[in-house]
Amino acid sequence: MEMPVTAIEGAGGSVVLADAVFDRPFNEGLVHQLVVAFMANARQADAKQKTRTEVRGGGRKPWKQKGSGRARAGSIRSPLWRGGGKVFPAGGENYSQKLNKKMYRAGMRSIFSELARIGRLQLVDGFPLEAPKTRALVDRLEQLQIPTGHLLLVVDELTAELALASRNLVGVEACEVQDLNPLALIWAERIVMTADAARAVEEWLQ
Repeated sequence: MEMPVTAIEGAGGSVVLADAVFDRPFNEGLVHQLVVAFMANARQADAKQKTRTEVRGGGRKPWKQKGSGRARAGSIRSPLWRGGGKVFPAGGENYSQKLNKKMYRAGMRSIFSELARIGRLQLVDGFPLEAPKTRALVDRLEQLQIPTGHLLLVVDELTAELALASRNLVGVEACEVQDLNPLALIWAERIVMTADAARAVEEWLQ
């Protein structure tokens, strides 16, 4: 497929991209599975409770076995006691989901194709910044007529100037092709990608 390339000065021209990456039918079920697996694999699962063996104390029998009139007890850290350990403690859960490489790449191709189809993917000639100034990046986006709301800037090589200039803009993120993930693509209202980055995506997903 052929996509136009926006430029500040002169005609930006166009670039021909592979239909196998940017012009495929949208597979909603696969994309849903992709996003759910990505979010599940990002969970830390750091909830932790202690069993009766992990709770501090309780090494001494609180009272003798017979003669006190009370129920027999061997430890004050029994799950029946306040402050005791848990019978089935939380912790150690594994929320990760396995996703094959072919499925992941097919899902990413489906996402890129849908973004290009509905007009949320835009190609530009580049983001050359002489200094790490937020104002310079804002001026650049205004010249390209790109709104700054939930915007994802994708470049083939993230320079220090672009990284520093974009981090102060609310709702604007900049990343390299190798850092792309399905959640970031779906989150962004508009993905602005350089032509070189688009060719890198094409090479990665073909």
